[in-house]
Amino acid sequence: MARIDDLQKIATRLRIHSLRMTTAAGSGHPSTCLSSADVAAALFFSEMHWNTRSATDPANDEFVLSKGHAAPLLWAVYAEAGLVPFDDLAGLRKISSPLEGHPTPRMPWIKAATGSLGQGLSVGAGLALGQRLDKSPARTFVLLGDGECAEGQVWEAAAAAANWKLRNLVAIVDVNRLGQSDPTMHQHDLAALARKFRAFGWNAIVFDGHRMARILAAFKKARRAARPTVLLARTVKGKGVGFIEDKNGWHGKPLKADELERALAGIGPMPEIDAKRLIHKPKPVRKKKTFVAQGLPRTAYKDKTATRLAYGNALLALGRIDPSVVAIDGDVKNSTYADKFFEAFPNRSFQGYIAEQNLVGAGMGLAAKGYVPFLASFAAFWTRAHDQIRMAAYSFSNIKLCGSHVGVSIGEDGPSQMGLEDLAMFRPIPGCVVLYPSDAVSSEACVAAAAAHRGLCYIRTSRPATPILYPASEGFPIGGSKVLRRAEGDAVTVIAAGITVHEALKAGEALKKEGLGLRLIDAYSIAPLDAATIAREVAETGGRAVVVEDHYAAGGLGEAVAEALAGRAALVHLCVREMPRSGKPDELLERFGISASHIVRAAKELLGR
Repeated sequence: MARIDDLQKIATRLRIHSLRMTTAAGSGHPSTCLSSADVAAALFFSEMHWNTRSATDPANDEFVLSKGHAAPLLWAVYAEAGLVPFDDLAGLRKISSPLEGHPTPRMPWIKAATGSLGQGLSVGAGLALGQRLDKSPARTFVLLGDGECAEGQVWEAAAAAANWKLRNLVAIVDVNRLGQSDPTMHQHDLAALARKFRAFGWNAIVFDGHRMARILAAFKKARRAARPTVLLARTVKGKGVGFIEDKNGWHGKPLKADELERALAGIGPMPEIDAKRLIHKPKPVRKKKTFVAQGLPRTAYKDKTATRLAYGNALLALGRIDPSVVAIDGDVKNSTYADKFFEAFPNRSFQGYIAEQNLVGAGMGLAAKGYVPFLASFAAFWTRAHDQIRMAAYSFSNIKLCGSHVGVSIGEDGPSQMGLEDLAMFRPIPGCVVLYPSDAVSSEACVAAAAAHRGLCYIRTSRPATPILYPASEGFPIGGSKVLRRAEGDAVTVIAAGITVHEALKAGEALKKEGLGLRLIDAYSIAPLDAATIAREVAETGGRAVVVEDHYAAGGLGEAVAEALAGRAALVHLCVREMPRSGKPDELLERFGISASHIVRAAKELLGR
C-alpha cells in the first residue's frame, strides 16, 4: 500500500510541475499531461528498468513519447529522476533550454523527435528490434494519445511489430476522450480500440488509468505477454483540475496565473517524496562494439551495370565488414538488390512490406540503438514518408535511404513509378546528404560515403544499366564532383548527374565533330553541392552552362546550380517539364527534353549557333 501511496505522490508532483511549467511558458499542453500523470509515475518509478547515469546503456528500457505535446510531463519525470534540475523546468520552451515544446534529442534521453502524431510506435518498434539485436532483456514503452490512433502509421507499426514478434514492445494509449478540436473517434469506447489492436495481432489490456493498483496490475500482465502488448488506459483529460476536467477547448491552453492558483489549491500542497529511490536499475548487458567500416572493397566492373545493382553489391560488402549495418526493405528488395544483404544476413534484415512511413520510423529506432540502417524503396514511394523523413532530420538520425527507379528513364512502368519529385523533397531537409551516382563504381562509393557519414543520407539510383565511367579505386567524397570532360577552349559547361551524365557524354562527342568543346561535370553530390568547382568551370567556359536532370524543374539539380552561380552565368535548365507517360527509356529521354540531342541544341543556343 505504501508503494501505491508513493506513486500517487509522484503523480501529484508531476501534475504540479506540468501546470507550473506551462503557465510560466505561457504556452503548452497541460491537460494532456494531467491525464497521463498516473501512468507515467507507475511506468518510470515502478515498471521500467533504467540507468539514470547513462542514456545509452543497452540494458535500459526505452521510452518514446509519441504524443509529443505532453513534453512537460516528460521533463517533470526527468526532474523527479534527477536528470534535470528542478529549477530548469521554468525554462520550458525558452530558446536557451533543451526542454522544448515537443521532445527532440537535444535532450540526451530523447531517442527521436516526436510531435508529428502517429510516428512514435514505429520508432518504438525499431528500438525494440535494436534491443533484440543487442540480446538485451530490455523493453520499449511508447505512450500514445487516443487521437493519434486515427493515423495510418500507427497501424503500419502495429502490423509490423506483430510480424516481427516484438514481445518486448509495449504501447500505452492515454484514452482521455478529447482531441484538439473535437472528441476523438472512439471517445471512451476502449473496447473498440482493443478490437483493432487484437486484429493486428496484439495483446490488449484495458484498465482505469487513474487507479494506481489497476495500472500496476496492467503492467504486470504485459510482462507475461508473448507478443506486443497495448495498454489502453481510460483517463480524463485535465485530471486533477476540476474546472477543466473532461472539458473541450483546453487542448494546448495553459492556465493563467489566477487559474493556476485555483488549480494548485484544488490539488493540494506538493507532496514530499524522493522519487529517485524508486527507480529500478537494470542488470548490466554487454554489447559488442560496433563500428562504421572504412575502405569498402570495390567491385571491378567491366560491363554496363545499373547503379541500383551496384547499391545492392555495396550493401552486401558493407554488411560483411560492419556488423552495425542493418537493412529494411519496402517489398522491393529484388529491384533495389537489397535482397543480396537479406540472403547473407537474415538476422540483420527486416522486411517492412509496403509501408514506407513505418520503414522510416523503425529505421530511426534502430539508429538510436547504434545501428546503421539502410532503407530501400522506389524513389517515388518515399514521398509517402516525407513527414517521417523530416522528423528523422529533427531527430539527428543516422538513417540511410536509397530511392531507385528515378525519372523517366525507368521506361514503360509509367509516371506513377517515376521518382521525379524526390530531389525536391530531400534537398530542403536540414543536414540531409543527397547523392546521385552515374555508374556502378560511383554508386558503390556513394554507399560507402553514406555509411561513414554521421547523419541522414539519400542515395538516388537508376533502373537502366549504364556504362562504367570510373576506375574502381576512384573516390567520391560527399560534397565533391567530377569533371569528366575538359579541354582548353571548351565553349559550354554541362552539369549533370545520374543518367543524364551519359547523355551529356554523347552530346560532347556530337559537338566535338562540329569543332565545339563541351565541358562536363558529374555533380554526383547534389547536397552538399560542389559549388566552387561548378562556378570555376562555368567561368572558364565563358559563363555558359547547361544543367540537365531526370527530374521535374522545381527543387532539383537545376535550382541547386542556379543558386550556386547566383546569376553569374547564362544558364539553360533541361528537365522534365510535363506529365510523363509510358515508353522506352530512350524515347522518354528524347520526348521530355533531356537526351543528348537536346543538350546539343541547348549548347548551340547559348553560343548563338
